[in-house]
Parts: sequence; structure tokens; C-alpha cells
Amino acid sequence: MFYRECGVLKETYAKDMAIFPIPLDRWGLGVMLVLAFVVIPFTASDYWLSSIMLPFYCFSLAALGLNFLTGYAGQVSIGHAAFMAVGAYSSLILYGRYGVPLPLSIFGGGIFASAAGTIFGIPSLRIKGFYLAVSTLAAQFIIEWVLTHWQWVSGGVFGTIDAPDMYIFGWIIDTPVKKYYLVLCVLTLLTVFGKNLVRGQLGRNWTAIRDMDVAAEIIGVSLFRNKLIAFAVSSFYAGVAGSLITFTYYLAANIEEFNLFLSFHLLGMIIIGGMGTVLGSFFGAGFMTLLPIFINQTLLTIMERVPSDIRANSEAIVFGGLIVFFLIVEPYGMARLWQTIKEKMRLWPFPY
Repeated sequence: MFYRECGVLKETYAKDMAIFPIPLDRWGLGVMLVLAFVVIPFTASDYWLSSIMLPFYCFSLAALGLNFLTGYAGQVSIGHAAFMAVGAYSSLILYGRYGVPLPLSIFGGGIFASAAGTIFGIPSLRIKGFYLAVSTLAAQFIIEWVLTHWQWVSGGVFGTIDAPDMYIFGWIIDTPVKKYYLVLCVLTLLTVFGKNLVRGQLGRNWTAIRDMDVAAEIIGVSLFRNKLIAFAVSSFYAGVAGSLITFTYYLAANIEEFNLFLSFHLLGMIIIGGMGTVLGSFFGAGFMTLLPIFINQTLLTIMERVPSDIRANSEAIVFGGLIVFFLIVEPYGMARLWQTIKEKMRLWPFPY
């Protein structure tokens, strides 16, 4: 009844190109921003801020980058965690060894990750599908080996660099609330940038390549340029996410934190959340972050009579089952379910 497009007059180009043309969408976004910037920091405990919200925001950013590559451009990648590792190590080296300011170090880590992603994205010009996935898998193993064995990069054979204290313009970032605001501000900035990116010419080119690359090339879309840009943008987001989660959550760059399992974890996020949607990245990251807490605190108590080996692997069992469920029942993920709910709101009480 209240979710209507009727009466929303698009009298200017700015109104016609608005991200949220319906007032209720803008109000909902405003409420979410107030919750994120005002309510949560002052009501949530330090545990929730540091152990739940920080990884949720960082993984949302990484999933958003992977969604640009896989969901919008149609290029499969199972080495996304490796680009997060490149961003993490690069930012720590820039900040700790060379004294580069923290904001520049964080985005500098994204730039180094973007360069690495562009290099490993070159095979996408000749191969696609399963073969491209294997190519990105090679990137995962190569980057892991380099960060572990090249001492001038990681400083030792164990591939670990401790994160120093964070300062921005002389202001130390040492509490969960301050770290929360740092991650949230970067996430908000890159989300707005990414949303406008996929709504423009570049986003339409990616979609055309995803749907049918041969037809896209015939109508003038450069596969070479747009595929490499997709890898570069996706890896940049992964690098920034890796930098943020290392500085604020892990407190050290360790290659074991950016293993192959994390790459599949991120892929599961966009499958469950919804590929080809910005909102789906947040749905998937939130689902995959909060589900382990629900499993550990609720299901394991209920499943006391279940064999211990099954209980120990219940999280992986539930994750795998949900991915299969969404692939079969709702391939577009939770974002499509939310879109269906909005359509029902728009049509109610006249379902036609």
C-alpha cells in the first residue's frame, strides 16, 4: 500500500537516474544508516563489535568485489582469498615499513591486489567457465607460496607480519568502536562507488559479457578491456577488505587466514546472498557470519544425542546444504527473495 511508484514524478535527469526512486526505499536506507552509524556502536557490546560486526563488514566488502567479477561479469574465481592476502601484506608493508599514512596504506593494498588480479585475469581472454576457475585456483596456490617463502615480503618463513598500532592524523584507533567506524566508513564509501559503477556503462558491459560474450563483442564491447577491469575492480575490493580485516580483526597478516577455504566461503556468500546484486553480498556475508553462532549456540545444544563427529562438522554440513538449496530452489539467492517481498508490497492489495 505504501510501496508505490505512482506519484513519483521524474521531472529531471537526476530524479530519473536516482538509485532509490521510491521514497520508502530512501527511508529504509536512512534507517539502516542510522542503525549502523548511531545505534549499533553505542548499544552493542565490545564482543559484538569486534567479533561479529567487523568480520561481517569486511567479508561483505570482499563478497561485493567477487560479485562484480562473478555475478555481473560472469567470470568465475575461486582464488579471491589470495587477493585479500595481497592487500593485507601490502598494506602492512606500506604502513609498517615505509610509514605511509593508514588510509593510503589501506587503499594502496587494494591497488597492489588489483594489479595481481589483473595479471591472473589475463587467461580469461582465452578461457572461461571451469578452465578459468582452475586458472584462478592456480593464483591461490602461487600467491600463497610467494607470501610464505619470499622473506623480503613476509619477513620470515612463516609468512606472518604483526599489525602495528593504527593512527590517523595522530588519532589512535585502538578500541572496538573506533575500528568499527573505520571499517564502516570505508565500506560505505566503496559500496556507493560500486553501486554507481554497475549502474553505468561499465556495469552494462559486464552484464552483456556475462549473458553472451560473443554477441557483446559483435556490438562493440571490448572483452579484453572489460574483463581485465572486472578482475582489477574485484581484486581491489578484495585487497581493501584484506587490509581492513588484518588491521582491525586478525591483528596480523598470516597466510593461513587467507586459504582456499575462504575463497569457497566467499563464493558461497554470493551464491546464497544473490549473484549480480549489491544487496546480495551483504545478505550472504551476514548469513554466513551469523549462522555459525546460531549453530554453535543453538543446534549443538539440541543435537546432544547426535554422534560427535557429525556435531563437529554440523557447520560445514549446513553450509553445503544451504548452497545446494539456493542453487536448486532460488538461484538468485536471498536478494531475489527480498525483491519478491517488495513486489508483493507494491501490488498489495491488488495482486495483478
